[in-house]
Amino acid sequence: MSNTETKPRTKVRTKTERPRLHKVILVNDDFTPREFVVTVLKAEFRMTEDQAHKVMITAHRLGVCVVAVFTKDVAETKATRATDAGRAKGYPLLFTTEPEE
Repeated sequence: MSNTETKPRTKVRTKTERPRLHKVILVNDDFTPREFVVTVLKAEFRMTEDQAHKVMITAHRLGVCVVAVFTKDVAETKATRATDAGRAKGYPLLFTTEPEE
């Protein structure tokens, strides 16, 4: 018999972790016209007229509404662009982001 040692081969599989998702939230205010909010939701979040209207009404009734969920970079970019669209017209429209649980 020979004295050769055998080592079991193990493969290390690296598992890529999915990026944490962030919610884009529409914050209601009493000054931005509803039609303008719907226009911004359609333009920035590619919603239909009906979807945008439902989101706007939900934010109006509850004070806030989750618009969509994206990766952190995309969520922050969309929230900033939507907020800036309101500011460009002189409205206090506000979109924020927060991590999804």
